[in-house]
Amino acid sequence: MPAEALCSGSGRCKTIMPSVRIYQKKQIRLDLLNFRQSQMFKIGNVGVAAVKNRLSAALGPEDSPAKPLTKRYAIRKTRLGKGNRRNLTFTGDMLRNFMVRTVSENRAKASLSTRKDRIKAWVNQKIEPWAAFSPKNREAVLEAARRVMAEIVPRLSIERFLGGQQR
Repeated sequence: MPAEALCSGSGRCKTIMPSVRIYQKKQIRLDLLNFRQSQMFKIGNVGVAAVKNRLSAALGPEDSPAKPLTKRYAIRKTRLGKGNRRNLTFTGDMLRNFMVRTVSENRAKASLSTRKDRIKAWVNQKIEPWAAFSPKNREAVLEAARRVMAEIVPRLSIERFLGGQQR
């Protein structure tokens, strides 16, 4: 671009250079780095198993003991030989039906199959969040993702070298 000269009456001239502002996005997009559905299913199953193990140990969303049961429910559950801890296993149906239902390349979603169990889960969720990852659950899922990633790194390197599977 040509520079313009700006002269005043005193004989002094200034050269004005046009300015250009460049904006760069700071966000990195990793669109093509997705897991396959079978790999995402493995990671989702690890997450669901971690949540179920935490619940069966009567631990809350922060890996601390879960809230105590109400007196009447604790008495009723104890009489049936189920213990008096909040482990969501009165009949066992709700946790048995809690599993990975939908999987895509970047998301695995777990839910319950029957309407009755979804209502029970909603009520229990209002008492204390149970369908959430605790810090130990997050670590288990991250470790599973690392293992899956370690499995696919050699395949990615070979495909890159051979020129296949690239978009």
